[in-house]
Amino acid sequence: QVQLVESGGGSVQAGGSLRLSCAISGNISRRYYIAWFRLAPGNEREGVAIIDNFGTTRYADSVKGRFTISKDNAENILYLQMNSLKPEDTAMYYCAASSYLIFDLRPSNYNYWGQGTQVTVSS
Repeated sequence: QVQLVESGGGSVQAGGSLRLSCAISGNISRRYYIAWFRLAPGNEREGVAIIDNFGTTRYADSVKGRFTISKDNAENILYLQMNSLKPEDTAMYYCAASSYLIFDLRPSNYNYWGQGTQVTVSS
């Protein structure tokens, strides 16, 4: 079992930045892939970025060059640094963990989810 708690969401103007955090606890001795997803009203859940235990990352095309996923292994915290934010980035952001070790951003491959943190970007 893995527990995930997100924080750091808020409201920001377009062009601004936010950093999301996800505290990871539980059976963290296992190998997991950890990722950020987002869900906007009327849209399907979208994978944003993924990182494995070795620091390998992958991003959705919509956020490449603007968002950075990172992990503090000592503190067991996942981060998502979001720069140059756009109104279309407005969504509930979730962190998720996968014990299936499939390195992609399909929500069905993730078996642990946090409660989410809201990000709102105004124009």
